[in-house]
Amino acid sequence: MNPTLFRQTLPILFGYLPLGMAFGVLFTAQLDYAWWYAPLMGITIFAGAGQILSVSLIAAQAGLLEVFLAMFVLNARHLFYGLSLLGQFRGAGWRKAYLIFGLTDETYSLLTSRPRPGSREQEQRNDFMITLLNQCYWVAGCAIGALLGDNISFDSTGIEFALVALFIVLTIEQYKALGETFPLWTGALAAAVAVALLPDAHQLIGAVVLATGALLLQYQRRKSPSPEQSHG
Repeated sequence: MNPTLFRQTLPILFGYLPLGMAFGVLFTAQLDYAWWYAPLMGITIFAGAGQILSVSLIAAQAGLLEVFLAMFVLNARHLFYGLSLLGQFRGAGWRKAYLIFGLTDETYSLLTSRPRPGSREQEQRNDFMITLLNQCYWVAGCAIGALLGDNISFDSTGIEFALVALFIVLTIEQYKALGETFPLWTGALAAAVAVALLPDAHQLIGAVVLATGALLLQYQRRKSPSPEQSHG
């Protein structure tokens, strides 16, 4: 294992393990399935919020179509992530499919903010290993939590805060990489507007759409020449 890559993924390790455990405990508490289905979901789906949502829907006797649609809406933000990484993943060969599959919020943040001193091919291999490490952390957390939930009774109140703490760390890293606060304030304002105006089920996608629209407008404004430049 590359020690540098492992150190870069440590914040995600400390977030994914407890959050994956929370999912595993929730899975065994709400569904009457064998414990190993929890890590299997981590392998085949690999979407923290999506997996937690699916467990709640399945426990409520929702149909497969309802589960699919709900997870699609929840994870639609990844479409925007993928578009911004098309150039970075170009030429990755067989690794490209897995890089697309494993693109979570946290992995995206790390891949777009980490130093990239090596060649394009080397950095794509590093991207692959980072994505794989992150999924291993998540699957391990799912397995541990499911085993604990299946065999031990304990109070897991507050364990879900690990996700909030992880996003705070990643936001700070993004700020250090970008060196500007506009995206941070845009995201915060979009979230506030979505919470104030939209129902719970649509707040996340609404905030993503608002923030993306604002960032696209800013990009277009910066790209367009000023009146002085157009007449100069």
